[in-house]
Amino acid sequence: MIGKILFSKRFVKHYQKAPAKVQAQFKTKIALFEQNQHDVRLRNHPLAGNWLGCRSIDITGDWRAVYEELKNGQPMWVEFVEIGTHSQLYK
Repeated sequence: MIGKILFSKRFVKHYQKAPAKVQAQFKTKIALFEQNQHDVRLRNHPLAGNWLGCRSIDITGDWRAVYEELKNGQPMWVEFVEIGTHSQLYK
């Protein structure tokens, strides 16, 4: 179970620039994430390359949110560090 969800400054900046439809869909997905971070509808998966150590969830068909698990204590905290399209995130 997730103890706390944090958002980096970079995430907040890019979230605020995202289309309203994406922002609304993120709110839906984050509510689902809070209930079960591995719900199949999130397509939660570990990342490699520049994002090694992070995980990603699907927001829309093209938009993704990247987060890190912070395991400094129990329950686990997560911090969303970036949001963007697939091509923006995985150059």
